[in-house]
Amino acid sequence: MKALIVITLLTLLTTTGFTQEKLESDIDYAYQNAKKGIYWALSNIPKKKIKLDSDLIADDRLYAHVRLNKEVNGVKIVSTGHYQTNKVTISIYRSNDSLKENGYLEQTDKN
Repeated sequence: MKALIVITLLTLLTTTGFTQEKLESDIDYAYQNAKKGIYWALSNIPKKKIKLDSDLIADDRLYAHVRLNKEVNGVKIVSTGHYQTNKVTISIYRSNDSLKENGYLEQTDKN
């Protein structure tokens, strides 16, 4: 009887560990997709538009929803990565100076 209880407890613990590992893996995939949205937005900063709202879709799957807003001295990017039923949102702000240093914006000389 005691052996049956111990085996049942061990089975429940290993099943719980497996589901936690799967959840962790799913969250990591959603996080990676959110990062892809951030990189895409940084590479596609519009010159004239103030806002950019786009979905990254491939193979009929939504990978990320990206919103870019130009602020006073920079840009704010909010990217929501999707993986199956999980969503991870990343929000960043980059100043115009850092965008120019990293090559995302063109250097303009004012005389």
